[in-house]
Amino acid sequence: MAGLLQGAEKRRAAGRIGALAVVIFATSGFVHAAPSTIRQSFDIQVPWVPQPAVLGDKTELVYELQLTNFSEDVLQLESVDALDVATGNALGHLDGKALDDAVGQVQSLPAKRSVAPGGHATIYVSLPAPTGEVAIKHRIEYSVAGTTQPFTVEGGRFAPRQADPVALGPPLRGGPWVAIYDASWARGHRRVLYAVDGTLHLPGRFAIDWIKVDANGAHASGDGSKPASWFGYGVDVLAVADATVVATRDNVAEPGVVAPGPSRVPIGDATGNYVALDLGDGRFVFFEHLKPGSVRVHPGQHVHRGDVIGKLGFTGQSTGPHLHMHVADANVPLAAEGLPYAMEGFQVDGKFPSIEAFGSNQAWTHDVARRRTPGMPGPLEVVTFIQQP
Repeated sequence: MAGLLQGAEKRRAAGRIGALAVVIFATSGFVHAAPSTIRQSFDIQVPWVPQPAVLGDKTELVYELQLTNFSEDVLQLESVDALDVATGNALGHLDGKALDDAVGQVQSLPAKRSVAPGGHATIYVSLPAPTGEVAIKHRIEYSVAGTTQPFTVEGGRFAPRQADPVALGPPLRGGPWVAIYDASWARGHRRVLYAVDGTLHLPGRFAIDWIKVDANGAHASGDGSKPASWFGYGVDVLAVADATVVATRDNVAEPGVVAPGPSRVPIGDATGNYVALDLGDGRFVFFEHLKPGSVRVHPGQHVHRGDVIGKLGFTGQSTGPHLHMHVADANVPLAAEGLPYAMEGFQVDGKFPSIEAFGSNQAWTHDVARRRTPGMPGPLEVVTFIQQP
């Protein structure tokens, strides 16, 4: 009996030692991590993994960092670095005004880079596309509002997708046409997020608004108050690939006057009249704001590159007659992710120096016309479309 009791006592002692070992093991990470350095800060996410995109004469990664502040403090963003995981080398850096320009927020605080407790901020990133296969992570430097001590947190790791953008032909004929887009515009397509189905999407990430201009930079005759006075109004819109029509709309009326600012319409009517084509491999191209009664195709119809599918108009949410075009990963105008594409068959004639210059009908800079390798025209470039034989 004494031997059995001694054995039981040994087993209980061993159990206590084992339990103590589990506690030590479970807490050892905290001991080695220096508890005073652990703090609540940002959750860092990259919701859409980018692929290289040719924008003008640059090849870039275009994506968003979504930051959520889980601390009890107002956190002030100081800098953002995109780093090569393997080497630690910086692939891109944002601070000062560049960071101010890159930050978009849902809530409004006096300082643009301040994120309230529970608050959310989006950082719109464009960086030179690295060569080869790499993994990228992000280092956020921040401070607590009202203090100067810096802290850092890392996250938002991803590997860029290695996919070729879909090749597309011209959506319009001739020119000159100006490619209206810029990643820095606060309310440009690049920064308009939609949460319409329980998930956040950015369908217009690579959208372009095409507006016809003349050699002197004007986009309309007279005061431009009538849609028909815009040079591009009513011209043919062309299929950019051999594809299948998957959606159309042609019942949105058109305002009779072009008023200052965008047309105010329900979100479901923002596209105006439109056509969507299935390009294959989960890619769809949208042509929006078409003229009422002009849509020539129907769902299920197969079209060829260069076929007329409608006419440029002024329906939906629009500041004036133009063709909105983008490629996305689903057959829905808003609940999809915008994808890059490689446009063929255009030459670059010049460029507007700024959106203000375009808006005030200032002349654009004329360059020696040059053919561009397949890709997207650069922001505010003026191009002429060349039809393939």
